Formats: sequence, structure tokens, C-alpha cells
Amino acid sequence: MNQALVCMSHSPLLEHTNPPAEVKAAVEASFDQVRQFARDFNPDLVVNFGPDHYNGFFYDLMPPFCIGYEALGTGDYNSWDGPINVPTQIAEDLARFVIDRDIDTAISRRMEVDHGAVQPMETIFGDLSTQPVIPIFVNSVAPPFSRMRRIRKFGQAVGEYFRNSDKKVLFIGSGGLSHDPPVPQIATATPEQRAFLTNGRRPTPEARAAREARTIATAEAFARGEADIMELNPDWDRAFLEVCKSGRVEDFDAYQADEMNRVAGHSSHEVRTWVAAYSALRACGEYEVTYEFYKPIKEYIAGFGVTTAVIK
Repeated sequence: MNQALVCMSHSPLLEHTNPPAEVKAAVEASFDQVRQFARDFNPDLVVNFGPDHYNGFFYDLMPPFCIGYEALGTGDYNSWDGPINVPTQIAEDLARFVIDRDIDTAISRRMEVDHGAVQPMETIFGDLSTQPVIPIFVNSVAPPFSRMRRIRKFGQAVGEYFRNSDKKVLFIGSGGLSHDPPVPQIATATPEQRAFLTNGRRPTPEARAAREARTIATAEAFARGEADIMELNPDWDRAFLEVCKSGRVEDFDAYQADEMNRVAGHSSHEVRTWVAAYSALRACGEYEVTYEFYKPIKEYIAGFGVTTAVIK
């Protein structure tokens, strides 16, 4: 077994809001499960499919996918701030392989990744300067979005590259499930918001703190039933988890962007990272989900899911 998978929700609110003690304990127990899973698997390399929340990627140039040859964390919400250990030669070979299979992907020699990409890595491994990782951005926040079939084929191409590898590869997908946090939408943005969405790199400490404070305040209001954002959708979340569990990754193709916005929130598109990761694993062989945790958590503004899977 040279390939395995962890897919999990992330939330910048893990350290900033206080759900009931039993909920917090359940989430931490799920993290313990994935830490043990990763220790037992002991990967040589992590392939990390992650989104971005207008910290590293902006509308001045928004690719559907991007493979990082070198990368660093942006440090938002006290996440990893600094260089990430990327095996550049493998990342370059992977990008060429994917492109040769008619899947166009951007590449970056200085990818900036935010909490959405690094939180699972920090949760599992702690120090991102030692564990080798290839960061892969999947646009999950900024419309227009690629069709889900395209995401599946991209993940499949990545998986095919590693299918016969002698390295033990852990695929990670980070994000989702249903949630609708207060991220500006370009269609309704004010001129100030539009300027930020187009090129808001390296904000001042004061601007970053104000942005993060607004998200924390929204989460606290949402938990009280007072926030003007969409409710979580546990039925949608559980149906998506069933597709993951089924192994029929082609069933992801039925997900439509407008419908996802309507029923699961504007940031439900982060499940695209799960689609890419599960499709990569399926390209390596038939798999089975070995662990699943799910709980709708308003304090985290997320239908919160955690899964692990291995090749049968």
C-alpha cells in the first residue's frame, strides 16, 4: 500500500471560538485519529490539495489549479508563516505529467498558501519545514469555477503520476463541507472589496487583524442564531460523504456550482479539494474509507468532516 488519503474540513476559528466542550473534544478526537493514521502510514511525501481565501491567489490572475514548485505559508490566523519543504524536482515532473495528459495547470515557483491549505498539515505533522509536501491549489472560492468533472480528471492525472511510485504518498484534501463564511463575492463587492479581491497581497497587520476579527465575530453571531449567512446543510454534507465512501468518483461530476451555492453555501466549493484527492487515490486503485467523522459546528461555520482512506 503506497497511497493513502486524509480529507478534512478546516476552520480558522478552531483557536478563536468556543463550541461546547463535548464538540471540541469530538473534533480533537478525530484529529487524534488522523495523526495516528498518518504515523502508521508514515508517508515519504504528502500531496496537499488546498484552497485559498484571497491570501495567496487573487483575481489579478486566478487559475483553476496550480502546482507549487516552491511555497511558503502566509501566516493568516496564526497559521504556518514561512517556507514549506517542497521537493521541487518531483513537483516539476508532476506538472509536466499532468499537462501531457491534456490537463492544463498553472505552476508557481513562489506559491503562497494560507490556513486552508496548511491547517491539516499542521494538525497532523506540526512542523511544515520538515515533511516533504507538494502543495496544489484548487480554486474553491473565486467564481467562475471549473466543472466538477474537470476537477476529477485533474485529481486522476495527479494520482496516475504516483500510481507506480516507490514512495509512500499521502493525498490530503482540505476544506468544506457546507459553509458560507463572510467572504466577499466579486459580483456584489464594493469598490474597496473589489480592489482587495483583485490584489490584496501582504496586507498590513492592522488590515489582517480587522479581517480576521470580522470572521470571528460572524462565527460567534452565527452560533447565537444572529448572523446573516446561510445555515449549514447536514443532509448535503452526508450525501457528499456517501459519494466519497462509495468509490464511484465519477458521481462527483453531477455537482453543479450554482446548486452548491444555493443549498450548501458559497464556500462549499472547497469540497473540490476532496474531489481531487479522492480521484487521485482512486487512480491508484480501489479504496476503502477507514474512518469518518462528521458534525455540523456553527462555531466553526462548517459542516465539519474528517475521513481517512487506503487502497484495498
